[in-house]
Amino acid sequence: QVQLVESGGGLVQAGGSLTLSCAASGRTFSRSAMGWFRQAPGKEREFVGGISGSSGRTRYADFVKGRFTASRDNAKNMVYLQLNSLEPEDTAVYYCAGSNTDYVTGTYVYWGQGTQVTVSS
Repeated sequence: QVQLVESGGGLVQAGGSLTLSCAASGRTFSRSAMGWFRQAPGKEREFVGGISGSSGRTRYADFVKGRFTASRDNAKNMVYLQLNSLEPEDTAVYYCAGSNTDYVTGTYVYWGQGTQVTVSS
């Protein structure tokens, strides 16, 4: 059974930083894209960023504006999202997701339970 477990969320002041982690188990994602999504109250879930398994190339939503960085450790089956220069608008539940392909903008079929990020002004 595939499981993705996020951690690292919390409450931070505007301008602060957080590092989200995602631990995968049940299958290896070393050749699969991993993504990060978020959902704010009353809004649809949206893509934040993703990272290729084979090349490590990353892709981000426009609103990231260089503030977030996705990384991965394939040996540990871990994915990370470094959040810098956080803004109140970044408040949301952040989800880790795994794909069966290596396309960062493709379909994600495995999902974690989410971790809450709250940014105070």
